[in-house]
Amino acid sequence: MTSATDLAAMLCSRLCHDMLSPVGALANGIELLADEQDPAMRARCIELLEQSARISTDKLRFFRLAFGAAGGFGEAIPIEEARQVIEALAADARRVEVHWAIAEPSLPKPAIKVLLNLAQIALESLVRGGALDIGAERREGAVEIVARARGERIAFDESIGRALQGELDESELTSRTAPAHMIALLAEELAGGLQYKLGEGVLVLGAVLPEPEGLIG
Repeated sequence: MTSATDLAAMLCSRLCHDMLSPVGALANGIELLADEQDPAMRARCIELLEQSARISTDKLRFFRLAFGAAGGFGEAIPIEEARQVIEALAADARRVEVHWAIAEPSLPKPAIKVLLNLAQIALESLVRGGALDIGAERREGAVEIVARARGERIAFDESIGRALQGELDESELTSRTAPAHMIALLAEELAGGLQYKLGEGVLVLGAVLPEPEGLIG
């Protein structure tokens, strides 16, 4: 059985892996700017620094909501916060259109965590661009969530699918599968469940999560 320490270590590894590129670009840009005298090249360096800083900020905002302890466990989180984070990541990935179908103004924090992680998994599968459809609704005391990736090519590691369904072998826990494993544990704690379906040019990820008491209605 995977320990909480192992999971935390893998999530930290994932954060470090995703932050390495933009933070490294910041460091390189500052070094180049210190030595560069040509005005046009200095302007280009500053542009790259601004881009790297924005990407770093976008990723940290995602990690804060998707992995961290922002807000209380049972508190509601505005949908707009999740939307801004996902649309920023999609803009960084480029060639991905995001479509939202969520009428609710807010959702319980566990649902937001699951939504964000499913959206990121779907987004990462669109290696050649495409469309990311995200929907969620409250129904009979539960939150139903769906993230659908549609594109020319879908790249999806089946070990992530096993993690989502709670069937991950201990040896398969990596920084890549840790987020899926984390939300599978979260869904289990709520007596809910996750599922996925992979087809030609489409990946559908779903969740049904009973709402914490006090947030139903």
